[in-house]
Amino acid sequence: MDHWSTSLGVDDEFEKLVRRVNPPRVTVDNDSDNKATLIKVDSANKRGSLLEVVQVLTDLNLIIRRAYISSDGGWFMDVFHVTDKYGNKVHEGNISESIQQSLGQRGRSCRSLARSVGVESAAEHTTIELSGRDRPGLLSEVFAVLTDLKCNVVAAEVWTHNSRMASVVYITDQTNSSPIQDPDRLSNIKQLLLYVLKGDRDKRSANTAVSVGSTHTERRLHQMMYADRDYDHLNTLVHSSDQLRTKPLVTVENCVDKGYTVVNLSCADRPKLLFDTVCTLTDMQYVVFHATIITEGPQAQQEYFIRHMDGCPISSEAERQRVIHCLEAAIKRRTSEGIRLELCSEDRVGLLTDVTRIFRENGLSVSRAEVTTRGTQAVNVFYVTDASSSNPVQSQTVEAVRKEIGLTILRVKDDTYSTSPPDQQTARFSLGTLFRSRSEKFLYNLGLIKSCS
Repeated sequence: MDHWSTSLGVDDEFEKLVRRVNPPRVTVDNDSDNKATLIKVDSANKRGSLLEVVQVLTDLNLIIRRAYISSDGGWFMDVFHVTDKYGNKVHEGNISESIQQSLGQRGRSCRSLARSVGVESAAEHTTIELSGRDRPGLLSEVFAVLTDLKCNVVAAEVWTHNSRMASVVYITDQTNSSPIQDPDRLSNIKQLLLYVLKGDRDKRSANTAVSVGSTHTERRLHQMMYADRDYDHLNTLVHSSDQLRTKPLVTVENCVDKGYTVVNLSCADRPKLLFDTVCTLTDMQYVVFHATIITEGPQAQQEYFIRHMDGCPISSEAERQRVIHCLEAAIKRRTSEGIRLELCSEDRVGLLTDVTRIFRENGLSVSRAEVTTRGTQAVNVFYVTDASSSNPVQSQTVEAVRKEIGLTILRVKDDTYSTSPPDQQTARFSLGTLFRSRSEKFLYNLGLIKSCS
């Protein structure tokens, strides 16, 4: 065993001893604040403690209104002011137990990121990870391949940002609803999905790998997007005036006398914002020593005092700019562009393939998707944009899609889209046909459909 491995083992054993002597203490206080529940966390510090606690609070669907964080001197002391999504105090009794359980176990979240397609077997499903260049019709092609390969999609989450796409898809075998474990079949699935990701133009950004173990979907999506460099401003399209007005403000400065780098962030508040920014700082190998999080009305203010894992602050202008760009990307990845469409129907084989094909044929591009299965019901959310331009999706297009899928099955949860003259609408449908013909030709060449006419 090499010296690094030996040192890592000693550090792990020491951390276990410290946690046994000083187990984490979590208290839930509903008396000190009139508007929020205070969750106080007091434990021995280890790398990733802050992310683990924030992840638990996020998974419990709690809204973090304020937070005061300190982890200097090897000790972790945090106070979170939280409410439920309706702004009420929280009275559920499993918060303390969930946080203590998270801090009491050594989570290995730093998995290999050098992949664009990964498949892992789990207890109830097989997990497929996809990342690469986004394009109109890509999600439709992915679901078509999986359907043809007798795979049933039980859940999925898709993010797009800055021309990149990342997705975590959970599948089972169509015949017996069990996870797919046959190595040859997994290899075939990966290879065909790899062809889809590469398409006929993008030859650089797809790869394959197999890993075993569970995954936290949103945590993994952040890792995949970061590894795929979605923060790279060389790929950024021209911003509209609306985008510039809503752009987050991030400043990074060194506090020389204290030896910290101070990161200040100001942007529109939304659920899971703290989780997204802490994920990114963790992925970039920074340690948060102190932080203050405050939300006032629609605006959020976050201040972090950070250092590298080696104890040094940021040392160059290039690194400072990279932190700014990465945090901007972390904030925008989850910000959904387009019209929100909610689909609820009896689940069936090929449902996602049919729905995303109809989107594609009508010139719509999926910017984000959340796919879930509850019993026999499919409950899916799609955010769609106009694939041909940055203009808003037109109401005629949405209604045409709803009529084809089913007016009671697909509902619009956004009334901001506008109408357009008939001649513009006709042109948009022609463009959708163009996307369809290109995609069908590509799938035909893979042998996944019998005709591309």
